[in-house]
Amino acid sequence: MARRKGLTFYQKKKRLDPALIKDIFEMLIGIVIVVFLAFVIVSSVGMKTSVVGDSMEPGLASGQEILINRVVYRLSSPKRGDVVVFLPNGNQNSHFYVKRVVGLPGDRIQIRDGSVYVDGVPLQEDGDFDSMADAGIAENELELAADEYFVLGDNRNSSEDSRSGNIGAVKRDDIIGKAWFRLSENWEDIGWIK
Repeated sequence: MARRKGLTFYQKKKRLDPALIKDIFEMLIGIVIVVFLAFVIVSSVGMKTSVVGDSMEPGLASGQEILINRVVYRLSSPKRGDVVVFLPNGNQNSHFYVKRVVGLPGDRIQIRDGSVYVDGVPLQEDGDFDSMADAGIAENELELAADEYFVLGDNRNSSEDSRSGNIGAVKRDDIIGKAWFRLSENWEDIGWIK
């Protein structure tokens, strides 16, 4: 029998490779497990909240969502410079406040000439903060108790913080956790909180 020359429209049927199907299935199961574990870790260890007001600008904008690490302060104490989330005076009906720790338990805090003084020495801070126009209750030296922290907003002249009589020093038990990651629809604004 003679062979035909030219084009042929005959194609061999392709069969699905069982090994490929198994690899795809395993990858999908892995993705589902990772997403589930991430959800469990974030919901049990952390939580999400929004910044209220402009007191932490320019680093954190009003309405910006942040993730809170609720476990870190069970293992250690807040440090100077940490951005913490707390309920003022433990008021469960209040929104979460987000502020920076400047005074630690046992410190003597005073605001003079627009600057923070700790134990009579000007506080050296990592950020570039405005000179404070209002010292509030810190006009006179305050001594923090063994479970108290003095907190300020980064936008020092537009912040309700420990200088305010209705907030004052923040008790350790009122601190929910450490603000550690900021979320945003804009990729440039996503990142670690310093």
